[in-house]
Amino acid sequence: MSLIHALVARGNTILAEHQGGARDFSQATQTILSKIPPNNSKLTYVWEQYLFHYVSEGGYTYLVMADDSAGRRMPFTFLAELQRQFLASGQPSSSSDIPAYSLQGSFGPAIAQLMDTYNTSPPTDELTRAQSELAQVKDIMVQNVEQILSRGERIELLVDKTDNMASQATAFRRGARTVRRSMWWKNTRILALSVFVALILLWLIVAQFCGAGLNQCSSKP
Repeated sequence: MSLIHALVARGNTILAEHQGGARDFSQATQTILSKIPPNNSKLTYVWEQYLFHYVSEGGYTYLVMADDSAGRRMPFTFLAELQRQFLASGQPSSSSDIPAYSLQGSFGPAIAQLMDTYNTSPPTDELTRAQSELAQVKDIMVQNVEQILSRGERIELLVDKTDNMASQATAFRRGARTVRRSMWWKNTRILALSVFVALILLWLIVAQFCGAGLNQCSSKP
């Protein structure tokens, strides 16, 4: 699957979206949306093996997340068609106060159908047209997400990696406690054995002068 997650947003507010994969990228997309400037722009953000392509125009942001194997031509062609369908559907103007996911029911299926089309059989003529347009566009840059995010926001972009690290940390602490408990018992046994051996050596030394029963020393005046 080349295209994984697509959405239409106004500012940071997602109006409609469709996610094709099982992995949840909600935190990643929200962080990307918060970094998009209010002016019209086109950009690609790189994160791990994924690319976040977006077109921001007329107060709306059209964003698609794709594998790096998809390149940039096909995703931007998809975004152009997504923008065309959204504007043609007669959606509210950018000046309207639109609640989050208010267009999910009306436009969410259109996003899903468009993603399925471009994942299975993207239109060849549209890709050719997009290639010529992208060759002339100078404002589409590629930035690494790590270069634009603060330390705290970078942590948010780890998505489910944080959960995995937490699970690993819990398992590590549990294993550390087991090792400490095992070492404590081992040290205790060694200490007890050392005390026992010391008592035996002391008894042997004293027994040489006082006899095995130590009665010779106790009977001396």
